[in-house]
Amino acid sequence: MTDDLDRKIIHGLHCAPRVSFRRLSEVVGVSEQTVARRYNALRRGGLVRVVGLSSPAAHGQAEWIARLRCRPDAVGPLADSLARRPEVAYASLASGGSEIICIIRSPAGTARDDVLLRQLPRAASVLDMSVDLIMHAFGVPGPTGWTGGEGSLTADQARELIAERPVPVGPPLPPTDEDLPLLEALAEDGRVSHTRLAEVTGWSKPRVARRLEALETSGSLTYDVDTLPERLGYELNAALWLQVDPPRLHAIGEELSRHDECAFAAATSGKHNIMAIVICKDTADFYRYLSTRLAHVEGVKGYEISVRVRRLKQAASLIHHGRLIHPALV
Repeated sequence: MTDDLDRKIIHGLHCAPRVSFRRLSEVVGVSEQTVARRYNALRRGGLVRVVGLSSPAAHGQAEWIARLRCRPDAVGPLADSLARRPEVAYASLASGGSEIICIIRSPAGTARDDVLLRQLPRAASVLDMSVDLIMHAFGVPGPTGWTGGEGSLTADQARELIAERPVPVGPPLPPTDEDLPLLEALAEDGRVSHTRLAEVTGWSKPRVARRLEALETSGSLTYDVDTLPERLGYELNAALWLQVDPPRLHAIGEELSRHDECAFAAATSGKHNIMAIVICKDTADFYRYLSTRLAHVEGVKGYEISVRVRRLKQAASLIHHGRLIHPALV
């Protein structure tokens, strides 16, 4: 069972994914050994994975949110196949198992250039499909991610850690062939040590540090902290597809991103101009969110809800038997 200290550690990692155990221990007020032991237990248990990701923009790609309405009796194989594809992230089943929601990385110019997006409508289980461009993710650069608010760090503690994180200034640097061993190691473990990165690249530790800093500050290398909210007591996850007044698009997106319940909010193309992922404890908690916090956001004209029934993939982790694992292990 997780407790408040585990939640504080997870929140701290969202704020600064590569923060040292020593620094994190100073912020949460326990020993460095305790923080290291708790983190390693969370990672071994498949509850948390910190991963380093190459930014799609560095490869001339954009991210598209796809909604596939499928035959419930035939959706499983397609959903599992999509989750295993490297260009697919955040895949899940929703709406009673009749809808697949996923993010697909594809050429920035047009979705029609992508082979996967051309093939999907011809899949036997697909009844209908919509694909919209993710134009802007709301929140501060390098969002701190969802932590549920309960048992988390204080605002001052979170600001301390966020202030120590590299701030991307762009434009993204395209990774080189020499960077591949570095990026592969970070995709497996975003907190891997400089010593280990020096071993896999054949570089010196100072060179590793310089290259990490260059990739991070250009925005080419980002980090994601994959978690399983269900194992933290948050059972109800849903995607909200919102129609908002265009003049208030940015203000509403930023307001949503500050809600404890909101894990992700972005401006999208299509009839719904904001998509948000909301994570709540149960149905009553979700209704409270809809009828209070969301209801008080001015400018929301309407919304649809897709309740998630099975999570398939996070940013770079498959969910296998209730654990986050590296895709290569399945």
